[in-house]
Amino acid sequence: MSDALARPADAGSDAPPRSNAVVAVLAFAGIVVSLMQTLVIPIVPDLPRLLDAPASDTAWAVTATLLAAAVATPVVGRLGDMFGKRRMLLVSIVLLVTGSVVCALSDALVPMIVGRALQGLASGVVPLGISIMRDELPAERLAGSTALMSASLGVGGALGLPTAALIADNFDWHVLFWASAAMGVISFALVVSFVPESKVRTGGRFDLVGAFGMATGLVCLLLAISKGADWGWTSGTTLGLFTTSVLVLLAWGVFELRTSQPLVDLRTTARRQVLVTNLASIAIGFSMFAMSLVLPQLLQLPERTGYGLGRSLLTAGLVMAPSGLVMMATAPVSAAVSKAKGPKITLMIGAVIVACGYGLNIVLMSEVWHLVMVSCVIGAGIGFTYGSMPALIMGAVPASETAAANSLNTLMRSIGTSVASAIAGVVLSQMTISLGGYALPSESGFKTVMALGAGAALLAFAIASFIPGRRPEVTAVSAPAAAEPAAGAPSVK
Repeated sequence: MSDALARPADAGSDAPPRSNAVVAVLAFAGIVVSLMQTLVIPIVPDLPRLLDAPASDTAWAVTATLLAAAVATPVVGRLGDMFGKRRMLLVSIVLLVTGSVVCALSDALVPMIVGRALQGLASGVVPLGISIMRDELPAERLAGSTALMSASLGVGGALGLPTAALIADNFDWHVLFWASAAMGVISFALVVSFVPESKVRTGGRFDLVGAFGMATGLVCLLLAISKGADWGWTSGTTLGLFTTSVLVLLAWGVFELRTSQPLVDLRTTARRQVLVTNLASIAIGFSMFAMSLVLPQLLQLPERTGYGLGRSLLTAGLVMAPSGLVMMATAPVSAAVSKAKGPKITLMIGAVIVACGYGLNIVLMSEVWHLVMVSCVIGAGIGFTYGSMPALIMGAVPASETAAANSLNTLMRSIGTSVASAIAGVVLSQMTISLGGYALPSESGFKTVMALGAGAALLAFAIASFIPGRRPEVTAVSAPAAAEPAAGAPSVK
């Protein structure tokens, strides 16, 4: 193990272009996968007609991706630690391409749902990429590179909406999925050509029972959250799913603590730095997604409402796109702050910036440029927070558990976005105005969601304050002592 862990220390002997290529390829793969989150948004209203199915059924084209991603992310992370992170990265990209091709060939509901689920199974690419960077890059490149990789989650989502809207407006809707398949093929070829396989592995036996238990609990939880508004929050189905998720996850936790080779090492995740970071990630996920729910609707609502701007979906996407570029631009700034002050401070700064962005949105929402500015401010804050989380996680877990730990952190953010979608949906459906016989979200409803987004960011700030403070600098993460820290390990800067 010591030889494997020492490998990153030798990465500095590689020519800089080699490290640059690894970072660029992995970030591109992350952007390609995150594009899947917004790929179908332009055609969601048309899916009932395109697939000849009820709207309640076509909604599963979105839900299936969410559920598959929740299950796959921690499972793929664990498999990457065991059998090779690059290998599982390639498997994930193959699933993405396969799902895209299935969707591109489909004109019916079932194959579309299957294809979207396969696309969701590729969601482990970002945490796997972060883990590969820890194993392969020199220590001085690690913070900035992992910040960029983490930010690719937001970058792909922000850039995906205008791109998808442009394609949907000018071409057959199947082109959306052929384009995503093509990008997946390019990403696969680049990973094969430039990304080495890490020797840092745990080996051992895969925890199949733990994977099944976690998948069952998460599916029940996220299904209740995402469909609760449609089924009724007090309906037997929704309450039954919530109850089942609690019971199954409790039983799963007991099993994981007793098995010798668990899917998720709960003792590691219970370490203060990991636990508090994951809790803050849920709040940040909520805060980030609130922007994605509010701004496009404000832009597209009719001007007759008095607050809608009456713009097209393409315009809404173009307004959101700069936030993705800002996230990418703030990655090196986030890394510099983490190096100087520690990733805890970076996370707290980012949370405050996000809260300020929502505060601006409450008072500035009457012009397109207002929303561009707001999206950029929130994007800058998200770039800070997403850039700090991998450093906090990697500073408290062994190198052999990096992929699993980062995957769990990514899952926590996804849970936050799911909760944001559910709560915002309830608020906007209850606070409405009547226009032309239709109930539309009211201005006060949008401001309430913005206030909730700001509150979630401030909650993340408060939670992050409990992360252990910065300690004296240790040897680079490639050293065995730093790669496998004890429970009170210092933060990686």
